[in-house]
Amino acid sequence: MPKLHRAIAVITTLAMSASLAACSGGAIATVNGQAISKSDLDAKLESSPAAKSTLQQMVQEIALDQYAKTNNITVTDDEIAKKEDEIKANFPNGSWPDMLKQRGLTEADVSNLLRQQILIDKAVGKDIKIDDAQIKAYFDKNHAAFDKPDQVRARHILIQSGPTALATALKVEALLKAPGADWNAIAKQYSSDPGSKDKGGELGFFRKGQMVPAFEKVAFSEPVNAISAPVKSPFGYHIIQVEERQVGEKATLASAHDKIAELLRQQQEQPAIQPFMQKLMADAKYQSSDPRFADLFPTPPPAIAPSASSAATPAPAGS
Repeated sequence: MPKLHRAIAVITTLAMSASLAACSGGAIATVNGQAISKSDLDAKLESSPAAKSTLQQMVQEIALDQYAKTNNITVTDDEIAKKEDEIKANFPNGSWPDMLKQRGLTEADVSNLLRQQILIDKAVGKDIKIDDAQIKAYFDKNHAAFDKPDQVRARHILIQSGPTALATALKVEALLKAPGADWNAIAKQYSSDPGSKDKGGELGFFRKGQMVPAFEKVAFSEPVNAISAPVKSPFGYHIIQVEERQVGEKATLASAHDKIAELLRQQQEQPAIQPFMQKLMADAKYQSSDPRFADLFPTPPPAIAPSASSAATPAPAGS
């Protein structure tokens, strides 16, 4: 979805900014007794390409906040939470915290990012109107994209490929089938899956197409609560237990109405975001005492080529 792609792209930029800020305030280091001073570290950071990107991000955030205050645009905590929940739904169970950790981000960083995004949405999209006829036409053409597929919730223990992998997998299968088996303890001891071994092997809900074929075949055919025999995949041997099944549903115009309205609004809004931000910065009185950052926002801004997306038909929701 374009909304998800845009959010993830900004998350990546924010991660780079957070990393730079964290480093600039870091402790002094020594190498065999020779010190690295904070001023040396700061100078190195400030001369890096990331410094200009970080400062640009900070300036744009301030300018956007000022615009929002002047134009009485506000964002509530509920609006931020709703956006974050929509994005989290696209990450497999447990991978959201891992993604934040890998990028050096906190939930507060993401909340600030989403607040900025919602401010832009409100500023740019205030005059966009989507009517029911547009929504129905889009649903008629793309209804399958809004169907809810069959899903299963499962857990597994992965034994990494190797000479003794099958023997170990058979041993784990027997341990799991023994009375009073402790999935948490067994997963922590034997599983090679770093994303689930400390969570009892939990994978959460997933649909067809999200797992490798051999794993998926068993997960969508095994009885609930049964423990599978070792399943071979390119990663090794899996012992799988299906914990729950959810039967898919065909979408209706009513159930898809709000999603389509938001998608169409995003599609119409997207071509206007870059011109809005460029005008915002062109109108801002930006100054820097450091010549390295004096041309951060060229005046006048560079000409914008017509966006191909402005004339394109909105992509299906699943794209």
